[in-house]
Amino acid sequence: MLYDLRLALQYDYDASVHGGRHHIRVAPATVPGVQRVVAASLSFDPKPDRQTGFIDFFGNSVTSIIMTEPHEKLDIRLTARVLVEDLHAPADLSPRLDQLAGEIARYWSVEPDSPQHFLAPSPLVQIVPQIAAYAIEATAGQATVMAIAKTLCLAIHRDFEYDPKATDVETRPAEAFALRKGVCQDFSHVMISGLRAMGIPAGYVSGFLRTNPPPGKPRLEGADAMHAWVRAWCGQHLGWVEFDPTNAMIAGPDHISIGHGRDYADISPIVGVLKTHGSHVTKQSVDVLRVE
Repeated sequence: MLYDLRLALQYDYDASVHGGRHHIRVAPATVPGVQRVVAASLSFDPKPDRQTGFIDFFGNSVTSIIMTEPHEKLDIRLTARVLVEDLHAPADLSPRLDQLAGEIARYWSVEPDSPQHFLAPSPLVQIVPQIAAYAIEATAGQATVMAIAKTLCLAIHRDFEYDPKATDVETRPAEAFALRKGVCQDFSHVMISGLRAMGIPAGYVSGFLRTNPPPGKPRLEGADAMHAWVRAWCGQHLGWVEFDPTNAMIAGPDHISIGHGRDYADISPIVGVLKTHGSHVTKQSVDVLRVE
């Protein structure tokens, strides 16, 4: 499936900014066998005084900009065309949960995709006893790693309410779990925490979701903003499988990946420092359109 993407991020500052440096992670990634970026363009207003790019540890594309001239706003715009393969959900070739630790122990590599990096608590995802107990209870009776991950994905969708006003970008998994409300970031962090508590490596995926559903299909939650979902390591034969707890599904051709990390902190759209005072207002808009 071929998609055209349009993303607009706008930051309006209370006071003039007298210099800043930012790392931006919004460009879609080429994933062999899954998706291919046909073309992509990233623009800024005002134009940065310096712009460079690099690939971070997890293989994500990062654009680094330096602003030296005073400015009251920053507009970031992405346009891209991406070809996504219409792949079927993989067969469950994952091991039993009690066999997974042995497979992880035999995985000696520390390459970016190694499951070793996705087992321990990370900056925004801690192992929370209440979430661990919930995950164990919700997946009782499931034997294989993939079945456990899928069941937890469905349970979070069933038990949590999608509510953009309930949380913000700083909300931690324990808070979202207590509320049983939140957005895709919260659903994903809760699922990651639960999986790691059971010894299943899990990470955070940032990307886009198709806005126009197929005929007769409901609109997916979170489709007019950047989206997030979960990747779980399902053993040496199956590898990484992606799950969307916000929409109770295995990620498929409607999901377009930007990249991944241990949690939102590793793949947030923009991070940086600037010299100003006061606060700012952020606006975001996303369009994902299928090209017939």
